[in-house]
Parts: sequence; C-alpha cells; structure tokens
Amino acid sequence: MDGVITTQVRVIGALVLRETRTAFGDTQLGYLWAIVNPALSTLVLVLIFSSLGRSPAFGTSFALFFATGILPFQTYSKLSNSLMTAINTSRGLLSYPLVNETDILLSKYILIVLTYLMIIILFFWLIIWGDEAPLPVRVEECASAFLVLTLLGLGAGTTNAVLFRLWPTWKQLESIISRPLFFLSAIFYVPDDFPTHVVKVLSWNPVLHGIEWFREGYYGNYHSSVLSKSYLITCVTILLVLGFFGERLYRKKSI
Repeated sequence: MDGVITTQVRVIGALVLRETRTAFGDTQLGYLWAIVNPALSTLVLVLIFSSLGRSPAFGTSFALFFATGILPFQTYSKLSNSLMTAINTSRGLLSYPLVNETDILLSKYILIVLTYLMIIILFFWLIIWGDEAPLPVRVEECASAFLVLTLLGLGAGTTNAVLFRLWPTWKQLESIISRPLFFLSAIFYVPDDFPTHVVKVLSWNPVLHGIEWFREGYYGNYHSSVLSKSYLITCVTILLVLGFFGERLYRKKSI
C-alpha cells in the first residue's frame, strides 16, 4: 500500500513539473510572468474602481478590500475553469500505465494553487507596502479560507470535467451560468449592507462564504452575519464526492 502511494505521489510530482514547463516554459521568467500577469490585471481593476470615486465598503483602503475579494475569487474561478478541460488536453498522458485521470486533475490543482498563493502573497505585499494597508490579523483564518476555496474549485472543476466529457456543450453553458458569480460573491461590497431578502439569495453562493471567511481573517473587526463555514464545507464535500465519483465511474465505463 505504501509503495502504491509513493508511486502515485511521484507520478503527480512529475506531472506538476510537466504542467509547469508546458504552461510557463523552461525559464524562471515564464513562471514569474504567470504570477505578475494576474497581479497586474487585478491592479488595473483596483485602479478602475478607485478612479470612479468608490470608497471602500469596509476599512480605509479600497485596494485592500477589493483584493480580499477578487484574489480568492480568481483562485476558485481558475480552478473551476482549468480543471474542466484538463483531462481532454492531456489525454496523451493516459497512454502511460501509471497515469490516470485523477493524477492529471490533482497535478493541475497543485500548480494552480501554488501559483495563486504566490500571486496573493505578492499582491498583498504590494498593497501593504504601497498603500500602507494593515497586515492580516489572523493569518491562519485567511489560510483556512483560501484552502477551502481551492477545494471548492477542485470539486467544481472535477465535476465540470466529468460533465464536459459526457456533454461537450457543458463548457459553453457553464461559462454562462458562472458569469454572474463575479457580482454575487461580495467582491466589492459587504453583503450585510443589503436587505435581508437579498442577503438570503446571496447566501446560496458558496464562493461568497469563502470570501467572507477570508475577510474575517484579514480584518480584525470584520464580522459577517452571512458566513456559514459549515455550509461552505458541505458544498465542498458534495462537489468533491460528485466529481471524483463521477470521474471514477466514467473511467470504468471507458475501459
């Protein structure tokens, strides 16, 4: 059993290295650009909203408040979208006996998580240094929220991958369904500022709970009445079970 686990860990490690070279090239500059590029796009969004005269919905730094929403959201969104097509784009690797669909999904997940972790560290360092924003109060809560959001992205991405293989049109349909999430995930507003009936609708979105959790960890005095960690973890569990069970079932039918 230990030998099997060790072998699969090595396989996933090799796939992560392959994914890194494929996505970013063989130079360190390629990976650096993969980190800087999303950070710059986030900075552009911050500048656009700031130029409109928007004051932060919480705290004194709009850049900080916006970053605590957009960066966790982008992490989830990247995972959900990229994992959907990961198996199809790496189908050639399945010819190797030791490689299966789960290995491909997990290697992609690890690479994206590490990339966005570096993006978050870089971007918050820039905000703290350039905008004199405060340091996170409870780093462990921010880390927990980030981890759970990545698992939500893994579950959603794996489920999307199964649906995409069964029904290729799902890719276009999913992009339409997920598009409103940017506005429903409390990226640039505080949910508690809305009427109760609006908050009830927003609370169905698990990504919003992840962002609220992240903000409670970053700000010492941010208290969300919407946040339900148990609801978010339940959504994560359901998606992971559906995704990996569906992938296993599809794999058996394909043999």
